[in-house]
Amino acid sequence: MPARQSYVDFAHELWDELADRPIDHAEEALRYLLERICTFIGAQNACWLGAVRLSGEFPEDPVSGWRPRIVSFLHAFPDVHEHVRKDMKELERGEVDITTMRNAALAGTFRVNRLVDLVPPEWFESPYYHWTYRSRGHEDAIWAGVPLNADAEIYYGIFRGLRAPRFSPEERDAVGYILRGLKWFHRRQMLGHGLLIADSPLTPTEKKVLHGLLTGKSEKEIAAQLGQRYNTTHEHVGSLYRKFGVKNRSALMALWIGGAVEKTAP
Repeated sequence: MPARQSYVDFAHELWDELADRPIDHAEEALRYLLERICTFIGAQNACWLGAVRLSGEFPEDPVSGWRPRIVSFLHAFPDVHEHVRKDMKELERGEVDITTMRNAALAGTFRVNRLVDLVPPEWFESPYYHWTYRSRGHEDAIWAGVPLNADAEIYYGIFRGLRAPRFSPEERDAVGYILRGLKWFHRRQMLGHGLLIADSPLTPTEKKVLHGLLTGKSEKEIAAQLGQRYNTTHEHVGSLYRKFGVKNRSALMALWIGGAVEKTAP
């Protein structure tokens, strides 16, 4: 059970470590963050989920148009892709669990909840709990929702293994304190997947080109590294600028460091 001063000291150390990591190593930094949190509070797994709200009004949608676009687990479990696809299909059919609805209802606010904070005791006997948690080797969870803007949020899930004790209020508060001080980090994660500003997620090739741009490589150097023709790389660079709504590399870099950006006209 972490005391407040203990997790405050841990968080400050962790924030400094993450700030010192290169800006183009976002996925490695995310894995490091999840590993450190799990170790600190005695969790066995974690996930990161980037969600966007579809444009328009959805009066009949139980989650008001919010949809997960990227889901990543620290430790994969058997048939992880099948589980994620099933979750997505149920969401599109409007089959939404109370935990998802209550999280979505709080969109726009930073929030951290244990399962017991979101549901009544009988929920733990439901088929949804057994499929979504116990069949994946998870007994309990802490869920954090981090708003980035009106149409983009990050969810962090921290999981305890089967037969482990449930999370305490102090452990929930520790996770909240650690994540609340990392808005710059959350922003960088969403940018890295093209979900904060871009209209659509980045393709695998676009991510590689973006990595080259962020590390100062010329377009010719990026093309050589990826084994592409220069014109192909140039087209990918143009696509990145359009997706992020910027005109040049300096504006793209400014997104990562939080500076002002001159946006292109719609």
